[in-house]
Amino acid sequence: MSASIPAFESATALIERLRARKVGARELLEYYIRRIERYDGMINAVIVRDFARARERADAADRALGRGERAGPLHGLPMTIKESFHFAGTPTTFGFPQFRDNVATTNAVVVERLLNAGAVIFGKSNVPPGLMDGQSWNEIHGRTNNPWDRSRTPGGSSGGAAAALAAGLTGLELGSDIASSIRNPAHYCGVFGHKPTYGLCPQRGHMVLEMLQSVDIGVMGPLARSARDLELELSVIAGPAGAEAGAYSLALPRACKQNLKDFRVAIVTDDPFARVDRRVQEQLVKLTSFLVGEGTSVGEGERPGFDTEEYYRLFMVLLRAAGAAGVTDEEFARDAALGRGASVATREMARLNAYGATLSHRDWLRLDEKRQRYRENWREFFERFDLLLCPVLATPAFPHSTVPPQERTLTVNGREEPFEKQLFWAACAGLCYLPASVAPIGLSPEGLPVGVQIIGPQYGDLTCLKFAQLLEDHYRAFAAPPGFGD
Repeated sequence: MSASIPAFESATALIERLRARKVGARELLEYYIRRIERYDGMINAVIVRDFARARERADAADRALGRGERAGPLHGLPMTIKESFHFAGTPTTFGFPQFRDNVATTNAVVVERLLNAGAVIFGKSNVPPGLMDGQSWNEIHGRTNNPWDRSRTPGGSSGGAAAALAAGLTGLELGSDIASSIRNPAHYCGVFGHKPTYGLCPQRGHMVLEMLQSVDIGVMGPLARSARDLELELSVIAGPAGAEAGAYSLALPRACKQNLKDFRVAIVTDDPFARVDRRVQEQLVKLTSFLVGEGTSVGEGERPGFDTEEYYRLFMVLLRAAGAAGVTDEEFARDAALGRGASVATREMARLNAYGATLSHRDWLRLDEKRQRYRENWREFFERFDLLLCPVLATPAFPHSTVPPQERTLTVNGREEPFEKQLFWAACAGLCYLPASVAPIGLSPEGLPVGVQIIGPQYGDLTCLKFAQLLEDHYRAFAAPPGFGD
């Protein structure tokens, strides 16, 4: 029966097959294992393989289905997760060679929820060191390639996740995002991704070593071949944990709009500070024309009225502050010296980053107050619009690079632009804790995927996902890269 399984079918459709007993969990698992053995040598996406235990879980799922039982909404579905999540018995290294032998003894909260929902987790996908790059390479596992063009990056830090989905090597994926780490791989690989509202999904167990505190700005979220899969996985992993779980439950507002013509959307295709390549802009313009034709209320160029460069610099400072707990004393001393006298207005990126990594608590509180004012700007904006559509990044997937992110450039409309400046598009949703979905909307002239970022109000996750579903149904669904057929 395995020959009849479409390699690129959505997780939602696969679960329907499992429930109808048209395919078995073990059969589906073996199908993905065969595809990994056939294709992953070219991609290098699934770098931790836990096949033996997965076979046991798949067999148990089949037995339960045979008894008429079902463990949860993902019952029997084979899937992979990002390497950075604790999954008991497997390594969690964050791509750092010094943690090569760091084996998790517990499951991350979100991983435990996936298992409890019936998922058959059979591997982990590749990441860059410290999850701090727009590509996925590390000394332990090597480089992950983009299935659309193996000379290019699949993105990062959830690059292995997006590549595995695009190549049809897994049914569903779990990623994380602090600076577009779900969104840029989805854009580069032509899949769907969702960065949830900050705090929606528990962070515990997403770290090299056990920490109880949550990281500012960072979120956990799904990647998939269908927007409906995103909503399904989010329904499993979202919600309070620990003491909070005994005090309240999550009830996200449902999407009030059901058709494209019902939505009020703003669309931004470029920014004078963070320029966008024509190849990306052209796809956004085509999307705009389509939406206007569908009767969607479109506000071209509309967005909250803040200075984009100031907004970006605040994001970069608070982003570096968010990761400061993990730096060594020596690194802190070096950054403190480099950042001395800097401020959020500093234009030299190395000094700005060092300033963020060594902020005093007093300075952090003052900058957080600036963020709260930006959050109010967004709240007022979403009284006029349901969503903001904008680029995910300035270009399609770029060629593999050995240049550090802080020194790397992207060629945008024939000019070299600092790579880090493109984090403005990550900052749009990230700084103020907003949800953002990514949906594929077309291909560049050289045949590389282009996505759109769909930003909604805080806790408006289901509205973002509904719009992504409508684009999937009426504009463009996932398309498989050439060369990965059955």
